[in-house]
Amino acid sequence: MTEPRVLLDGLRFPEGPRWHEERLWFSDMHAGRVVALGMDGLSETIVEFEGQPSGLGWLPDGRLLVVSMLDRRLLRLDPEGLTEVADLSSLASFHCNDMVVDTSGRAYVGNFGFDLHKEESPTGANLILVHPDGRTEVVAKDLLFPNGAVITRDGKTLIIGETFGACLTAFDVTEDGRLHNRRLWAKIEGGVPDGICLDEEGAIWVASPIGKGGVSRIREGGEVVDHVAVEHEAFACMLGGPDRRTLFICTAADSDPAKTGDCRGRIEIVEVDIPGAGLP
Repeated sequence: MTEPRVLLDGLRFPEGPRWHEERLWFSDMHAGRVVALGMDGLSETIVEFEGQPSGLGWLPDGRLLVVSMLDRRLLRLDPEGLTEVADLSSLASFHCNDMVVDTSGRAYVGNFGFDLHKEESPTGANLILVHPDGRTEVVAKDLLFPNGAVITRDGKTLIIGETFGACLTAFDVTEDGRLHNRRLWAKIEGGVPDGICLDEEGAIWVASPIGKGGVSRIREGGEVVDHVAVEHEAFACMLGGPDRRTLFICTAADSDPAKTGDCRGRIEIVEVDIPGAGLP
C-alpha cells in the first residue's frame, strides 16, 4: 500500500478521529481542544477545555458530545457552551477515553481502569452506557482497557478493542442499548488495539501503538489482510473523505502527556479500496 502522507502536523496528541459534515473531527487531547480538519489541510478549533478531550460523537440533533478524560465526565456542546451530560466518576475506575455514539444518541464510554503512565498492572474496567437524558449504567464489566469501538451498520453489533487484552470483543446490542452475548471477534497478534474503524466488507482497521505497529485491516477471526506502516506510533484511525475511502491515522511519538510538548503529533492519510461503514 502507498505510504501515508501528512495532512496536518504540529499536534500534541491527536485522538478520537470522526468523519462528520465533510471534515475530520478529532481531539488534540494534551492541548485540550477539539479540532475539525478539512481535506485541504485547513483546521478549526471547535472548543477548548482543561479536562483533556477524548472520544467524540453527535446527538441526533447535531450537538457534539465529548469525553472529558481527567474528571470522567461526558459533555455536550450547546450554543452557549459546554454542558455536563453525565458524571461517570463513580463508574469509571480511572480516566475515561474513547467513545462510540449510536444513531439514537446513546454513548458507550470506555476507561483505562488503571494508571497507565505510572505503569500499574492492568485491571478490568467497565464500559458505560450514557443515555441521551443523562442516565448511566454499566453494560459490560472486566474489560482490559476498553478503547476504540464500532457499531455495525444494522446497529445490532458493537465491537470494542480491549487494549491490554490484545483482542477485539463483540456484543449483540438490544433495542434498549444493552449488550449481550460477549464473544471474541479477533485476537490481535503482535500488537494491541487502540482506535478502530469499520469498512463495508465488515473488516476493521486497527491502530496499534505498540512497537510502531501502524494500522492493520483485520477480518473477524484475526486474519490480517492489509497494513499501513507509520513513522511514529498509530493511536487511532477513521475512514472518511468524500467517498469514505480515505484512511485518517492519528500518530504521535508518545502517549504520555509529559512527553508530547514537542508537538510531533500528526494526522496522516492514505487511500484504501473499501469504504467505511457503520459507526462512528
